[in-house]
Amino acid sequence: MATAHELTDVPLAPEAAFRLWTDLRRWPSFIDGFGHVDRVDEAWPEEGSKVVWRSRPGGRGAVTERVLTSHSGVEVSTHVLEERLTGTQTVRFAPTEDGSRVELILDYSLTRGGPFSGITDLLFIRRAERDSLRRTLRRFATEAAEEAALG
Repeated sequence: MATAHELTDVPLAPEAAFRLWTDLRRWPSFIDGFGHVDRVDEAWPEEGSKVVWRSRPGGRGAVTERVLTSHSGVEVSTHVLEERLTGTQTVRFAPTEDGSRVELILDYSLTRGGPFSGITDLLFIRRAERDSLRRTLRRFATEAAEEAALG
């Protein structure tokens, strides 16, 4: 299993950052490659609930996320299934002096590949996943700053 990991600081308390992260209406503004929600369980983001979303054209395709753990203001972890990979995505929120540190971790395995899939992952895919997490967190920080400015 491979891991991609990024973190950022945001000017929101952990509870507010958690609410922003789990608000599906806000995902188009910060989730890298996000297109639209196909289906979502009414209980989202409670443990066991699921969301199915689609990326923009040419992206990841259909993405299913099922909540494994959900602790408001602390952490949300989902099992992620898409065409190219499966894994666990964890978002942690820790208090800082000025808000929260948000840590985004994707532990994943490629769903297909040949004898060179490990090398391909190491040289190309892992970097692409890390870059995607970085873009997501950069946009999330912008959204959090705007929300903090509104009060």
